[in-house]
Amino acid sequence: MARTYDTLSQAVNDLIARGYKDELTLSGECLVCNGRNTSLSPDDFVIDEFHRFEGDSNPSDESIVYAISSDRHRVKGVLVNAFGPDAAQLNQAMVKKLTIQR
Repeated sequence: MARTYDTLSQAVNDLIARGYKDELTLSGECLVCNGRNTSLSPDDFVIDEFHRFEGDSNPSDESIVYAISSDRHRVKGVLVNAFGPDAAQLNQAMVKKLTIQR
């Protein structure tokens, strides 16, 4: 059953409660898990689920939260990123990996 959330913070808190405890950040060509001193290339992780949010007062306040896991690196974490015009600069492999088809 797909989960739905009203806010970004609800999504992040629930994902953490479900074991996605690693904090992930974007680098141009990989994801970084500072807590494990690990970099994940696009081939190293899978997106288990994602949730998109749009700001109530400003449609340009768009963000997406990803639940990401990597068996190879024993990482299970959350990545929060903007989408649309404020999205991070990424290489093509990361863009392809993080592009979500509707």
